[in-house]
Amino acid sequence: MIGREILPTATTYNYFFRYFAKFGKIEEGMNLYDKMVRSGYEPDRLTYQLLIKMLCENQRLDLAVQMIKEMNQNGFDSDLATSTMLIHLLARLRRYDEAVDEFEGMIKRGIVPQYITYRMLVKELKRLGMDEMERKVSKLMDSVPHSTKLPRSYREREGDEVVSLRKSIIKKAGVISETLRVYKDTKEVNKVKESGESAVESANRLIADIKRRVYAVKSE
Repeated sequence: MIGREILPTATTYNYFFRYFAKFGKIEEGMNLYDKMVRSGYEPDRLTYQLLIKMLCENQRLDLAVQMIKEMNQNGFDSDLATSTMLIHLLARLRRYDEAVDEFEGMIKRGIVPQYITYRMLVKELKRLGMDEMERKVSKLMDSVPHSTKLPRSYREREGDEVVSLRKSIIKKAGVISETLRVYKDTKEVNKVKESGESAVESANRLIADIKRRVYAVKSE
């Protein structure tokens, strides 16, 4: 094309970027992007979306954040999908200040964050004791009309976690209760007497056995 003086456009390049994104060819994609920019061609919104998707799917989070910021600097404001992706990326990188700033920026641009994004961010901030940031995010979310519906897959995952935790607690409690019941049984007392163990030796043995059983449950 270039030899025939037919200059490629961003659309032409995007066919290559779509291919590289589909097959995870990061080096090829980024090399072509660098060549495109150096040659004076301007990427469009789709160019950035394809590259960001490719980087995210291949866990190149720092580079994905850099690409999003470069997209913004080149005059393409982040839409809902891009901003959502950026907030989740920043949270995974533990860059919570920037994640909250982007959350606030979305609302200032008139974009209402998804409720699942809000829940994720608040949950992380609360877990880390970042109470001031948590309150800020909650206040921002309350300032705009929003749905409180969560994707079915997210609700199911949360439900599975709660059920799993409850089963684990019940199981541990059951083992400990059974262990204590056994050692209170009169047959166990008689066995200790017949063995000739002293009271101290018996107590030490019972305590060691209880610890062993509890540790075995915790390890499961």
